Amino acid sequence: MNLPEKFLKRMQERLGGEYPAFLASYERPPYKALRVNTLKTELVEFIDDPPFPLGEQIEFPECEEINQFYIEEEKAGSYREHFAGLYYLQEPSAMCVGELTAPLRKERVLDLCAAPGGKTVQLAMQMKGDGILISNEIDAGRAKILSQNVERMGIGNCAVTNATPAQLAQKFPAYFDLVLADAPCSGEGMFKKEPEAIPHWSENNVSLCAARQREILDCAADMVADGGCLVYSTCTFSEEEDEWQARAFLKRHPDFRMDGESDEYKIYPHKFKGEGHYCVRFERCGGETRNAKPYPVRRNAQANKAFAEFAKNFFTAPPEGEITTLDDGRMYRLPAGMPVLGVRTLRLGVELGEFDGNIFKPAHALAMSLKREEGKRFVSLSGEECERYLSGETIEKEIANGWCVVGFGKYPLGLAKAVNGILKNHLPKGLRRLF
Repeated sequence: MNLPEKFLKRMQERLGGEYPAFLASYERPPYKALRVNTLKTELVEFIDDPPFPLGEQIEFPECEEINQFYIEEEKAGSYREHFAGLYYLQEPSAMCVGELTAPLRKERVLDLCAAPGGKTVQLAMQMKGDGILISNEIDAGRAKILSQNVERMGIGNCAVTNATPAQLAQKFPAYFDLVLADAPCSGEGMFKKEPEAIPHWSENNVSLCAARQREILDCAADMVADGGCLVYSTCTFSEEEDEWQARAFLKRHPDFRMDGESDEYKIYPHKFKGEGHYCVRFERCGGETRNAKPYPVRRNAQANKAFAEFAKNFFTAPPEGEITTLDDGRMYRLPAGMPVLGVRTLRLGVELGEFDGNIFKPAHALAMSLKREEGKRFVSLSGEECERYLSGETIEKEIANGWCVVGFGKYPLGLAKAVNGILKNHLPKGLRRLF
């Protein structure tokens, strides 16, 4: 690889005798991994019948639940299990952040720089559907991808926002039990996986990234409640963005502390089967804890009546949680305690569907959030039928007319509407695949 000379010199000075081993790590291909989505499937079920061979489990020093595995499959994102949200593909080293967030109280959680969503998924699994998870991304295009991944993984207690850290800090002072800031960085740790980033590296860019990270961290600190934690991570080796950044943060914020080596990870590719990563955990000792105004439940009598009629034939039991109807007719099931967000919001919880003034039409997100036992109308497809459904085709099935969830086994893939023996495909066009 054509790595920048100044970068190599910096790494040689930092690593000393370990430098040859570090350099040799670039001769190996990048490692690939997945995380089993325990919100949708039991770990033992996935291990017993994986879509492709799994490698060794990925362990970190304080790992509580090992649901992450190395894989070699080149097209791991093309399987129906991936589409159904049974696993999330993630770089192995990036999974270390979960070890610093796992033991923490998580009633109110913010993933500040969340796209494409790997760490949001990790947090959601730890929360097991309880509490409030706000997943934010400043870039509008990447926020859309984040929202799609939250939907695919069936996360019901998450709001997806598209805002700056400063905007959120103004709305949520001293509010969160946990803030995760996986900040934009110079990307040194990902050169092997993303070689297109190499030409953009420079010492000046490292300094620019460090300055931006300081701003993000200061905003993040303002949002941590008394006794809460801030976890900061990057995918770079740069001390300016990692260790020095952490020490400078503690000097600027004396009400935060770090509990020694157990609160800080630095991963190098010659020591771990993965790329470069850094993460550190700070606890806030002092300050205050503030609440936020609860999200208003907007009740629309006509919309609620239409949804109730739909629900009688669709669910085994009415869905729990407050249902709010937006001005455009979209209906959401809100997580308990959802606050007023006050910023651009892509997702408020689980989108149930839309009321057009006459009828209720269910949303793809509703299907992806359901477990089979929660729905009366679940149509299990064969392997060949799954491929046809994911391609956008209709399926012949003898079933009573009306909306239904289609999937394989007990895992949903999306919605269809049965009309006289034909399942009309309602998979969103942007998600359809060509085979």
